[in-house]
Amino acid sequence: MTRNLGAWVALCVGLLMVCPSTFAHHGTSAYDMKKTTTLKGTIARFDFMNPHSLVYFDVKDDRGNVVHWVCESLPPGRAIRAGWKHDSLKPGDQVTVTFNPAKNGSPVGFLQKIVLADGKELTIKAPE
Repeated sequence: MTRNLGAWVALCVGLLMVCPSTFAHHGTSAYDMKKTTTLKGTIARFDFMNPHSLVYFDVKDDRGNVVHWVCESLPPGRAIRAGWKHDSLKPGDQVTVTFNPAKNGSPVGFLQKIVLADGKELTIKAPE
């Protein structure tokens, strides 16, 4: 019985070592990473959390209707190294957001840069 259990454990460990790509996180596959969009809007909410921070902002379309957008960003550990803080964005902040849009046309994207009203930029790259 112990020998059989040991064989099963060894098999499971071996499979986990050989197949790490099956557990990979491919977070940008839903976005068109070759295209960028820039919109001006108002921050509605900022969730500084794992696995990805989320920036919710509202933009008026050509007809004056408010469109609710959300952009996925860095996890907090990487965002802090890029100069972000948990209170970097507050509801009501006027911003210009540059992002890679969703492939399916929904109002979501992968954040590249936010420019605050005072000109301060928040990017997803750590300063060099």
